[in-house]
Amino acid sequence: MKKICLAVVTTIALSACTTNPYTGESQSSKAAIGGGLGALAGAVIGGASASSSDRKKGILIGAASGAALGGGVGYYMDVQEAKLRDQMRGSGVSVTRSGDNIILNMPSSITFAVDSADLSPGFYNTLSGVALVLKEYDKTYVNVVGHTDNTGSASHNQQLSERRAGAVGQYLIGQGAAANRFNIRGVGFNQPVASNSSESGRAQNRRVEITLSPMQ
Repeated sequence: MKKICLAVVTTIALSACTTNPYTGESQSSKAAIGGGLGALAGAVIGGASASSSDRKKGILIGAASGAALGGGVGYYMDVQEAKLRDQMRGSGVSVTRSGDNIILNMPSSITFAVDSADLSPGFYNTLSGVALVLKEYDKTYVNVVGHTDNTGSASHNQQLSERRAGAVGQYLIGQGAAANRFNIRGVGFNQPVASNSSESGRAQNRRVEITLSPMQ
């Protein structure tokens, strides 16, 4: 156990001194030190709490989690972002970063049929991947917002956006993400990201966005 802890912590600590091992970006010295110390604590706790057969796995998981927590909010979100990018690869869901917030953009073309709030069967696996990350990194708030284009009445689009946001949010909660982390709402066509004067613009506006924000 000592040899495994030493190898894991040394690798994480040395990597953190120069680059973030999950994103490849430069890591500040303060976050690097915190990540290294967190990795050490996490490795010890993970190894001690696991059974003998699972001890190596427990050390690895504990070290990674400890590094993320020890490195501070930014590092914690870095790791979560990397996990989400891995889960969303090839799914059609975009993952972007704004400060310490992570934004998942889910276009309606892959989530819902036209004028429907029923999740497309092919999208369940993608949402299950999101849920896995949310359960692993539970120190974030989850803001789920439904958006529409301006085709049809304002009241119809408002209700549709609320139902679509609710379908996404409730599925994630049903997969084990804590309900008290969620804020689920619809905004109709009031927050477009493109012009509604063209079909391509309307397609961009029909979406569900999930914004993950760190708990302060």
